[in-house]
Amino acid sequence: MSNIITIRAWGDFACFTRPEMKVERVSYPIMTPSAARGVLEAIFWEPQMYYLVDNIRVVKKGRWVSFRRNEVTAVVSMDSAKTWMKSPEKFRPIHAGGGADDGTQRNMLALEDVEYLIVAEIRLSELGKRAGQDIEKYTCEIERRARQGKCFHRPALGMREFAADFEWVETPDAVALGNWPDEDLGIMLYDVFDPSARAEGFRWLTAAELEVEGKGAVRYEGRVLKPQALFFNAHVRNAQMLCHPEKEKLIMQKGEARHVAQSAL
Repeated sequence: MSNIITIRAWGDFACFTRPEMKVERVSYPIMTPSAARGVLEAIFWEPQMYYLVDNIRVVKKGRWVSFRRNEVTAVVSMDSAKTWMKSPEKFRPIHAGGGADDGTQRNMLALEDVEYLIVAEIRLSELGKRAGQDIEKYTCEIERRARQGKCFHRPALGMREFAADFEWVETPDAVALGNWPDEDLGIMLYDVFDPSARAEGFRWLTAAELEVEGKGAVRYEGRVLKPQALFFNAHVRNAQMLCHPEKEKLIMQKGEARHVAQSAL
């Protein structure tokens, strides 16, 4: 059985926010690889496996739509959260609308009526390899869940409020793609986590495992990741955008170019 899967995702609205827009949201014209990974992990994910998005195919390009909505200007700090945990009476909610001090109206340039095919590769993480897991088990599990419409949480198209519907696609080459002429989209966000680092996996140890001699103060297994934005040069060819990290050149946030593997560009 192949470890390549295809999920069809569609929705009424989508916003794949460009990180250079500091105040008002502006979407990329196509789903980003990080948003595609988010859809897949919403359906199924375990520390013993991870996804590498191979390409994104556009069935419906959608159309631009602009509207205003209430957003918040305040941010909850970690210190505030800890204080609220110890002293719930000190909790102060953040309000977004109705003239609240923490709220403001901002414009959003989003996409309406979009549909994509997400083609991705499933791989075992180092945790899965050490545990002797079988990649076929995870391939069958995500297929079963996608066919039945099951998910851990509702997938979204860039933003949580833009819910996505999804289904399993058996023969992706038989799906008619939209009319999108060849276009260079420039630098696009690939992900906020390095895919080569995600291959290690991460899980919290159980209470029984913590009691085993030699565990000490270590409460987890795997690798703790810090957010680190990566970008790539995005191209649409025949309504498809290739974005596999081992075939495309990724650019670090500081502008340092590197190859995850041999670049195909």
